[in-house]
Amino acid sequence: MNLSREKPKLVVVLGPTASGKTEMALEIASRIGACIISADSVQVYRHFNIGSAKPTEKQRRGIPHFLIDVVDPDQNFNAGIYMRLAFDHISKLVAEGKKIIVVGGTFLYVKALLGGLLEGVETDQKFRDQLKRERETKGVASLHKKLQSIDAESAELISPNDYVRIERALEVYHVTGEKISSHQRKHGFSEQRFNALKIGLLADREQLRGSIDARVDKMIDRGWAEEVKSIRAMGYGPHLKPMKSIGYKCINEFLDGYVDLRTAVKNIKTETKRFSKRQSTWLRSDKDIRWFDPIDEKNSIIEACGDFLS
Repeated sequence: MNLSREKPKLVVVLGPTASGKTEMALEIASRIGACIISADSVQVYRHFNIGSAKPTEKQRRGIPHFLIDVVDPDQNFNAGIYMRLAFDHISKLVAEGKKIIVVGGTFLYVKALLGGLLEGVETDQKFRDQLKRERETKGVASLHKKLQSIDAESAELISPNDYVRIERALEVYHVTGEKISSHQRKHGFSEQRFNALKIGLLADREQLRGSIDARVDKMIDRGWAEEVKSIRAMGYGPHLKPMKSIGYKCINEFLDGYVDLRTAVKNIKTETKRFSKRQSTWLRSDKDIRWFDPIDEKNSIIEACGDFLS
C-alpha cells in the first residue's frame, strides 16, 4: 500500500455483538459523509445475509460499503487476506480524499488491519496432522482444553469451536515453547499504519443479553433457516468454514435433524452470549478505546468522529 508519509485517519467502531455497531457506523457515515469498511469474518461470504447481520442492499446503496460479499462460501479467507484487501481499498479511498469508518465484530481483522499479523513462526505440518487426528477422535473441545492448560489468556479469547485459531496457538507453543499470547505482546502489533480513533460502545450486560435474544428471534422470523437451506441447495455443505460460524452451525444441526428449531434457537442465543463475553474481554484490554453510551451519547460520538476526520 503506497500511502503518504502522514498516517491516514480511520474511525473504528467497536463493541460486542448486538451493541449497535452497524447502526452507529451507518449514522456516523451518513452525518459526516464517510465510507464503511466491514471487518466481519462472515459478511465477507456471499449468500450469508441474515445470520451475519449484513447491512441491507438499500443501506449499502446509500453509503459505500467495502469487504462485504467478496468470496463464495467454499473459498479460503483469513485475516491475512482481509488485511491485504482492506489496504487496497483504503489506499484508493485515501487518494480520493474519502473519510473512512471501519466496523465489525471480528477483532482479529481489526487488529491485523491496524498493526499487522504475528509473523516468523513457521508451520509444523507433522504437528498439525497430529492435531487433526486428535480432533477427529476427541473433538475440538478437547484441543481447546489443552490450549487452556498452557495459555489460559488465549483460550479465553478463542472460541472452543474455532479450530483454526486453536491449532495455530498450539502450534506456536509447540514450535517455540512460548505462548502465542506472549508472542503477540512482544510483537505488539506495533507497526501502527493508521491514525485510528477507536470508538467503543458501552452496553449494560443484561441489556445486551436481551438485545441478543431479540436479534436472534428477529433473524429467525426473517427466514434464517430458509437462508441456510438455500445455501445448501447451491451445493455448499455444512462442513464449510462459514457454515460453522456462530448460529449457522446450530441452524445446520436443526436442518440435519439433530435438534428441533426451538433447541437450535436456544443454542444460538447461548453461544452468541458466550461470544459476546469474549469480545468484551478483548475490548477491555485495549486502552486506546474511547467509550460511549450508544444511545445517550450518540451526538457526542458523531461530533468526536467529525472533529477527528476533519
